[in-house]
Amino acid sequence: MLTYAMLVVENFLATLKREEGQGMAEYGLILALIAVVVIVALNILGPAIAALMTEVSGSL
Repeated sequence: MLTYAMLVVENFLATLKREEGQGMAEYGLILALIAVVVIVALNILGPAIAALMTEVSGSL
């Protein structure tokens, strides 16, 4: 019975040491940062791109 209890405690401690959730959180933060950069870039370059598209469609 004591060995079973020790096995349960060892398994519990092993699950505490896993860092799978931490990796997923880091990927989420990187994805959020990329999304913010894309939104800022589109807000800055949006009018220039729209003007270029208008010019191209006007010349057609």
